[in-house]
Amino acid sequence: MNETMSWFQMALQLKGSVAIKVLPRAFICSLFGLLISLIYDSKLPFPWHNLGTITTNVVFSLVLGLLLVFRTNTAYDRFWEGRKAWGTLVINIRSLARQIYTGVAAESETDKTEKNQKLKLLVAFAIVTKLHLRREPVTEELEPWLTPTELVKLKQVKTPPLEIICWLGEYLEKQGKKGCLNYYQLTAMNQLIDKLVEGLTSCERILNTPIPLAYVIYLKRLLLIYCFFLPFQLVSNSEWLTAFLVFLISFALFGIEEIGNEIQEPFGYDPNDIPLDQICRTIQSNIEDLIDLSDSNNLEKELENLG
Repeated sequence: MNETMSWFQMALQLKGSVAIKVLPRAFICSLFGLLISLIYDSKLPFPWHNLGTITTNVVFSLVLGLLLVFRTNTAYDRFWEGRKAWGTLVINIRSLARQIYTGVAAESETDKTEKNQKLKLLVAFAIVTKLHLRREPVTEELEPWLTPTELVKLKQVKTPPLEIICWLGEYLEKQGKKGCLNYYQLTAMNQLIDKLVEGLTSCERILNTPIPLAYVIYLKRLLLIYCFFLPFQLVSNSEWLTAFLVFLISFALFGIEEIGNEIQEPFGYDPNDIPLDQICRTIQSNIEDLIDLSDSNNLEKELENLG
């Protein structure tokens, strides 16, 4: 019973669906269908079936169906590629955090503070990447993870994520020169940084490569042609039900097209976009746990020394 109710609740819920965006277009087509019903009821001589043949034409319907499927698949490919890119970013951020935590020796209190600050830079990188992909400026959301000087610098650069990458690279090189990292550790960490750049670039490629405008326009025109000629095909058999049937069919077609529109840009705030805020909170929680673990280990060592 619970599963049945859950299925119906999901089928009827508005949050996460494209129903609100599609309804106005479907209502317009439905009103046109009502107008055709009125004209048909007036018994005016008119070649109804001749105009309606476009909707029953196999070639036209096949072309429209293929375009809709291709449109949706193309949009989903962009969504899925974006999700994989962010999955790669999460993996590499966690791996780099672990290697900095275990590999970089911190003898003095200054070294410990600097090490923790560089771990926080990994959270800052995730947040800045999210803002960068949403074409938003650096915000106060970064204050807990950056020093005031770093925050000012980020506001002045054009590509903040790359600036943080440079800071992390400089820190690792510095630790290598101090002897806190051996050659193999330094190489492994730099490879992880390269993968962060690769993930960022993959997301930028999706963001800066929209689906060709001519293709989008052509699909919309075909949808309009189909939906506005549909009443001529239905009215002779459906009469006053024509408006309702046109509404249902156009609602379905416009809905499929709108799903493609929504998921083709997967880094925004729509319910169907990649949950970047949640991913950033997960990374934040991981780094906080690592810093807390570092602080507790340091406290245990101090107590042992006192003992």
